[in-house]
Amino acid sequence: MLPDRDAAEETVEALGERFGLREEPQLVRDALAGEDDAEDAQWLVVLRDEEGRLDPAELDALAGEWEGWREEP
Repeated sequence: MLPDRDAAEETVEALGERFGLREEPQLVRDALAGEDDAEDAQWLVVLRDEEGRLDPAELDALAGEWEGWREEP
C-alpha cells in the first residue's frame, strides 16, 4: 500500500530491478471510504509470490522507502 501513484510506479520499477520478477505487479487505486477526490487515494502494488521466493522483510523495507507498507490477503 503506497501513498500515491508516483510512489507505486517507482516501487514497481524497484521490484523488477531488485527481485528480477517474471511478471510485472499490478497497480490498483484504492480510494479512501467516502472520498471522491483523486488526491485522497492510496495505491496498491499487487504482487503474486506463489513460490515464496520473496523475503517479506525485504518487501517491507522496500515499501517503507516510499512511506508505504506491505499487506497480505
